[in-house]
Amino acid sequence: MAIITQKTVIDNWAAVAESSTSQPTPSTLTEPGRAILEWYQDLKEPHPLLVVISGPSGVGKDATIMRMKERGYPCHFVVTATTRERRSNEIDGVDYHFVSETEFTEMIGRGELLEHAIVYGQYKGIPKAGVWAALASGQDVVMRVDVQGAATVCQIVPQAVTIFLTAESEAALIERLRRRRTEDEDHLQRRIDTARAELHRVDEFKYRVVNRECALDDTVDEVIAVMQAEKCRVDWRPVIL
Repeated sequence: MAIITQKTVIDNWAAVAESSTSQPTPSTLTEPGRAILEWYQDLKEPHPLLVVISGPSGVGKDATIMRMKERGYPCHFVVTATTRERRSNEIDGVDYHFVSETEFTEMIGRGELLEHAIVYGQYKGIPKAGVWAALASGQDVVMRVDVQGAATVCQIVPQAVTIFLTAESEAALIERLRRRRTEDEDHLQRRIDTARAELHRVDEFKYRVVNRECALDDTVDEVIAVMQAEKCRVDWRPVIL
């Protein structure tokens, strides 16, 4: 982009202002004037984001995204594919795409996943198709992945907006995991140990949001504020997959 000074702005637009019916077009402006026109045109364009919400098990990643949906935030929410068993309160195709290990392996072979990893002994992965289509239409994309998956996404998409979601304390996190009653004590301790290790990777993320007990709307407000701020960056760059 050409260097724009106050004098070049005045010179370019004074010529256009001589006629009240004249409209600035690329053909009637000098190079600095065209740069100004492009600047204002860009302000009208959508600036879609690829947002990664991550963090240890039990911090409320799914709950945060569900509340964003309930509040009608206009995003494409990526549905993760997984080989783990469906829980009683989960809906296939809404909470996750529940597939067999054979199906998951076939998805990898066809190159259908943006990233994939083994998490607690089960496969998880992000399907590419919906992400491409949403970004191309100017829509924000929000995905929730584990900390390992977030690192992979950042390697593939450096423009990704990464948010590390955390509980207000380790005691609060452990209590949330216990309330789920989805694991025995051995598996629960494994998740706690993993959460402690994942906290040491928080510096790999761009933002940190604390999801406090009984304050889910505050958490969503902070996530949305992060997204709005990212859209206002002067160095915003489009996501390239």
